[in-house]
Order: sequence, then structure tokens, then C-alpha cells
Amino acid sequence: MKDVSISIGKWILEKHRIDISKYDAGFLNKSIQKRKIETLCDSDNSYFDLVRRDEDESEHFINSLSISYSEFFRNTLTFSVLEKIIIPSIMLDKVQLKRKEIRIWSAACAAGQETYSLAILLKEFSQAIGEKINFRIFATDQSELQIKEARAGIYSESSLHNVTLKRLKNWFSKNGDSYKINQDLKENIDFSVFDLLSDYHTSPPSSIFGDFDLVVCANLLFYYQPAFRAKIINKASHCLSSNGFVLTSETEREILLSAGFQEVYPQSAIFR
Repeated sequence: MKDVSISIGKWILEKHRIDISKYDAGFLNKSIQKRKIETLCDSDNSYFDLVRRDEDESEHFINSLSISYSEFFRNTLTFSVLEKIIIPSIMLDKVQLKRKEIRIWSAACAAGQETYSLAILLKEFSQAIGEKINFRIFATDQSELQIKEARAGIYSESSLHNVTLKRLKNWFSKNGDSYKINQDLKENIDFSVFDLLSDYHTSPPSSIFGDFDLVVCANLLFYYQPAFRAKIINKASHCLSSNGFVLTSETEREILLSAGFQEVYPQSAIFR
């Protein structure tokens, strides 16, 4: 089959009314090849036949496109710049503008690793300056399953390799073979299901008016076709505060640079 992703896309649109053409072709083909191996199909044609005749596999493939992956403190340089430069800068702006709350949107939060990493930085900065910082993180993902896992905040020990022993002791509790996020770290976080490509909302409804000091949109843009990337970037831009920042991933830096953003520190993947 010349391009199985097109054939599968047409079938899913007709059968499920779900348009997967928004996804990058390379990502779609990788997802198909992965499912082809896992289902023991020996060709693109045989996998396409399986998707058409097996409702469970059809739904499994659709769900596989929504599964996000994240890590705690995923990019060392990015989180170092956040900790040492960006968060203090945002706090200084708040003092000068006499505004009370730091507002952050974690726009593809997966199972919450990114969101809790941000909350840890803010809590630690608050402790360092000896003053309570008011902040609210609006964490969204298109997957209800991912949001459910994020709210639970339970992680395997192997997934915490980027978390220092000090942070593990301060912000997590041992829970059998896993670790659970402490409740006080959750109190400033609002988790919700949200479709970034929605035409009805420019930001999470719970945020009411956006006005974010930081929008984190990392490891997401490269999954989509250019037109949909632009839509997400525009949405992030329009809900930023006047001095707000956008954070993406190392592999997506060029996308933001080509959209006219300026990187605040070389290779940091943090932009204005």
C-alpha cells in the first residue's frame, strides 16, 4: 500500500468521525508501524484490513495517537534557566506591577510530571525567599486517562531518575513500590481535559481569562501538521501576559524561532 496512513485516516474519518490528518505524516506512520508489529501484521495491507474489521484495534490505534509521554525535569538546561532566571524575573514583574498571582498553563501535561516539576520549582523559590508565592498552574491534556493519572500523582521509582534525593524526600511519599506526590504540592494546580485545537476556547475554561506568565507547550508541536502547529502557537501567544514566556522542547526550538519568537537564553527552549 503506497501510503497506509491516508487509507486508515479516510476509514477512521468515515467510521468514527475523527480526523487524524492533523497529525504529522511521520508520526502517523511510526504509530502505524508500531501497531503493525504489536499485532503481528506482516504488511501495511494486512494492518489496514485489521483496523477495518476489528473495532477494538481501530479504537486502540486512535487512542495511541493521544498518549503523551513526559518526565520530571526533562530538560536539565531548561529547568535550570526556569529556576535561576525565569521564575525570579516573573516574580520581579509581579512586585513592580502589584499583581498577586503567577499564572502558568501546562498545555500538554501528560501524566503530570511536567506540571509537578514546575510546582516544585515555585514552592522551592518561595521557601528560598522566605515569602509565600501565590501561583496557579492550569494543567491540561486531551486525554481523560492522562488527566486521571496526573490527579492521582503516583509514579514508579524508575520514572523519577531526574528527581534529586532531596526533592524525593520533600515532595513525595513512598507508596508501596511507587511514590506519591504530597498533597500540598497539588493545592495550586487545576487539572482538566482540554483540546488545544478547539475553536471554542483560547485557553482552559477554568483559567477564565488566560493572561499567563508562562505557557509550557513542550514535546507536542512536532506531532502535528504545520497549519495545526501554527494554530497552537497562536493560541499560546494570545493568552500570554505582556511579559509572558513560552517554553517548548529542544527539538521544537526551530518551530518557535521561525514563528518570530526570541529565545531568552541560548538552547534553553524558552521564548518571548
